[in-house]
Amino acid sequence: MYEKTFPNKRFKHTIEFLEKHISTEQSILDLGVENPFSEIMKQHGYVVENTLGEDLDEDTSTIESSKATVTTAFEIFEHLLSPYTVLKSITSDKLVTSIPLKLWFSSAYRSKTDMLDRHYHEFEDWQFDWLLEKSGWKIIDREKWTNPTKKIGIRPILRWFTPRYYIVYAERIK
Repeated sequence: MYEKTFPNKRFKHTIEFLEKHISTEQSILDLGVENPFSEIMKQHGYVVENTLGEDLDEDTSTIESSKATVTTAFEIFEHLLSPYTVLKSITSDKLVTSIPLKLWFSSAYRSKTDMLDRHYHEFEDWQFDWLLEKSGWKIIDREKWTNPTKKIGIRPILRWFTPRYYIVYAERIK
């Protein structure tokens, strides 16, 4: 299913991690508009609702009114000015989230054509852990993986050994 798509390794790791921690009986609020991974979750039997494209830095009402038992946020928090505010507004008790890690040999992502598709934050794992803990979450499990490319050069070689993605399963501290 994932072999011929661009983010195949990321999607494969993400669905395996999700299935490890979240049963299909639990409803999911996926932060961000409907996307290819939302469809993959549905194909795996999850009931998924998405936010509607509102600026989550400004409007967390969809998150606050959701009755979902799990919130997912895959490569979302790096696009927000204030991920802390969004993390605090989540009403579910379970969170599965992933981020691209900050790479010392590559600058933060910035689209040249889309003003909204930029990274305000690229975290190191300890920074993201701290953000989650400070906003009321206890990390239960975490994984990292690399994202190698088939290009030639120093940076492509480093991508074979340096983790690029970080995924976390956390539960709300009561």
